[in-house]
Parts: sequence; C-alpha cells; structure tokens
Amino acid sequence: MSDGTLWTLVLGASLGCYLLKLAGLSVPARWVEQPWVARVVDFVPAALLAALVAVQAGTADGELVVDGRLAGLAVAALALALRAPFIVVLVLAGGTGALVHVLA
Repeated sequence: MSDGTLWTLVLGASLGCYLLKLAGLSVPARWVEQPWVARVVDFVPAALLAALVAVQAGTADGELVVDGRLAGLAVAALALALRAPFIVVLVLAGGTGALVHVLA
C-alpha cells in the first residue's frame, strides 16, 4: 500500500467518524428522551462487548474453533453467574484456558 493510499484511507475514515458524530449530535432531544430509547442505549455497550468477546473466543483466522479460549470463557461465565470477584474470574478463566491448551 502506497503512502498516498494510506493517507487517503486515514483522512476518509476521519471524515466518516466526524460525520457520524455530527449525525448523533443532530438528533432532536425529544427523540433521545423517550423511555424506550434510553433502555436500548443502556444495553448497547454490553451487547458490543459480548459480540467482541464471542468473536475473539470462537474464531481464529476467520474460522470457528473450539479450544482453550472457549473453555476459559465458559468458566468465566460460570464464575460470574456465581458472583465471584472479578480478579477470581480472570484467574479462573486464564488458568482454564492455559490448562486446556497444555492438555490438548
């Protein structure tokens, strides 16, 4: 990729981000203040994070895989369901993933 192409992509992406931010600021306040919009907006960050975690835990090189990452995610979900402290969840998930990786 040439320098000119790279800078064109960077400037195009910057302009797109600016226009997206401007579109968000241009939404009338009465639309945003509706109760159902507030409920939906509250769940968007959690949904995006869950999607990112699922993609990172279940794919490698664009293909679905079942490995230690998926086992670690399952253990982390169980520990969270049992209301374990976050550091315990991290240690359990990391240990499980490493153990499955070593045994497999």
